[in-house]
Amino acid sequence: MRVTRSTVKRTFTYRFYPTDAQAAELSRTFGWVRLVCNRALDLGTRAWFTEQRRGNHTESSAALTAWKKDPDLALLNEVSSVPLQQALRHLQAAFRAFFSKRAQYPRFKSKKTSRAAAECTRSGVTHRHGALFLATMAQPLDIVWSQPLPADAQPTTATVSQDGAERWGVSMRCEDTPRPAPASDRAVRVAAGPTCLAVLSTGEKIANPKHEFRDRARLAKAQRELSRTQKGSNTRAKARRRVARMHTRITDRRRDFLRKLSTRLLCGNQVVVIEDLRVRSLVNNHKLARAVSGTAWSELRSMLEYKCAWRGRELVAIDRFFPSSTTCSTRGAPRKTIPLNVRTWTCDCGVTHDRDVNAAINIKTAGLAASVGAPLCDAAELTKQHRAGGAGAGVRPQRESSRTGQSARQQTQRAAAGLSSR
Repeated sequence: MRVTRSTVKRTFTYRFYPTDAQAAELSRTFGWVRLVCNRALDLGTRAWFTEQRRGNHTESSAALTAWKKDPDLALLNEVSSVPLQQALRHLQAAFRAFFSKRAQYPRFKSKKTSRAAAECTRSGVTHRHGALFLATMAQPLDIVWSQPLPADAQPTTATVSQDGAERWGVSMRCEDTPRPAPASDRAVRVAAGPTCLAVLSTGEKIANPKHEFRDRARLAKAQRELSRTQKGSNTRAKARRRVARMHTRITDRRRDFLRKLSTRLLCGNQVVVIEDLRVRSLVNNHKLARAVSGTAWSELRSMLEYKCAWRGRELVAIDRFFPSSTTCSTRGAPRKTIPLNVRTWTCDCGVTHDRDVNAAINIKTAGLAASVGAPLCDAAELTKQHRAGGAGAGVRPQRESSRTGQSARQQTQRAAAGLSSR
């Protein structure tokens, strides 16, 4: 599949340093956005549980107008109405996701736990001559332009936020036309392993940087100091910021490493094959939870997805139940379950396999088969057909449907028998 060059929406995030007046106004805006969202959520909750009626944006917008006329809420008129309206739109989107059974019921926003953010649409933000102006602000934001915006780009939305470490950031959404990378005939398979971050089908093992492990002792000490402070004191606020800065340091280093890794994987490979892992289930194992969480495999997959769409590459996800580690990549014979602590094993044909490298070779073959749309076959015949007819010849792995929980073969058999996929 070759992705044509088209216009996409990209988000560019920058750090900025507001003045004291701008910081005070943005802090007030965050508070009023949180209050409006909670009041609108309360109205929607009472309408649903008492009248069995779904509210809409028109009702919440009319309620916002009435709140502005209330003397106790007169300060709502001092901030821009654009982020307040955007908060109501986001709340209605959350209600629609709940009623369509795609998400849980919306929750109230807390000053301590919720993200401090305010979104402005094009009517509330102006980008002129390399400067960004927000509504009700005479001075532009002091932004550190770490990368340029697309030529002649006008942000459709701008979201101003403040994280737990009290760092200010602005995310601008613009339309951009990414340039596809030159076509290539190479493919690579990325396997997740417990002892390393990823294993490539070329035999290369990418070590896990263990960003959290490097700061684990300092983080534990900072958290102990935080737990000993008195609630509501200035000492507790300083200790909380110290812990938040350490968490953001770990997150930034991990995200930077994953971005560089995903870009390197797409530079010379046309097809990237990954496993459809269920990370949530892996985290339930208390022996692997910390190691799995530190690798951030889900974030790596999301980066590969949008970068493949931008660069004209193809990303193939193999069924998580495919026995890649226990199938001999030389003769295609599957073996019984091998314990996870066994990293090398010898097949009956006499070939000794590295568990991770062998899995990478098998799933690369399955990924190439899936990319060309070959018919289904058993996993035991995967490598046999690959050796006989070339990469991906007549082979396609079974895939699990995200809605029914059944593989494609099971759905086909049930449809042929006249049964419902449910």
